[in-house]
Amino acid sequence: MLRGTGIGGIILTDSQIDHTTGLLSLREGCPHQVWCTPEVHDDLTSGFPVFTMLKHWNGGLQHRPIAPLTPFSVDVCSDLQFTAIPILSNAPPYSPYRDRPLPGHNVALFIENRANGQTLLYAPGLGEPDDVILPWLKRADCLLIDGTVWQDDELLTAGVGKNTGKAMGHLALAEEQGLMALLASLPAKRKILIHINNTNPILNEQSPQRQFLTQQGIEVSWDGMAIHLQG
Repeated sequence: MLRGTGIGGIILTDSQIDHTTGLLSLREGCPHQVWCTPEVHDDLTSGFPVFTMLKHWNGGLQHRPIAPLTPFSVDVCSDLQFTAIPILSNAPPYSPYRDRPLPGHNVALFIENRANGQTLLYAPGLGEPDDVILPWLKRADCLLIDGTVWQDDELLTAGVGKNTGKAMGHLALAEEQGLMALLASLPAKRKILIHINNTNPILNEQSPQRQFLTQQGIEVSWDGMAIHLQG
């Protein structure tokens, strides 16, 4: 094989541009199986038509539909079982459902290793915890969770944007009913922040915000991070 990526399957949790643009860079390795909800597939064949564009590269992207709360598996990692959990967030600006998303526009992934029983919940976007996601947050041994902003008005204060964290579908860390308060109530062995905006002071390892997170047992992800969960 002259060209390939070593990627056996792709799962999308939403259709946001920063989560899907990488598909274009993988075009020479097509075809790729892409697992996503019908709502995400619709956005990626209309407002940001990645599926349509990549039809011209060796079969393009092959859609594998997933349904919220229905477990599924992917052939290349058969020991893992995935469940898509609807979360309250927002649809991207190019979606006709911006500011009125459907349940399939944003999902977290609950991942269970059937070989050892360990579980992980991956949620790169979380605007508000609700009765649907909370039981899954409480079940997970490890959380990889949206730490986009420290304060809700962070982008406005920094002068780099007009949106609040809430408007973009992100739960700020330090708000009174924010992400840190939520994480303090959860039993997970490891709580790791992902999807961190460059305005967030926790990226500075010497900042008081970062020190406070460390005291709370909350980790900040880094490139090349490996996570080992033991049964």
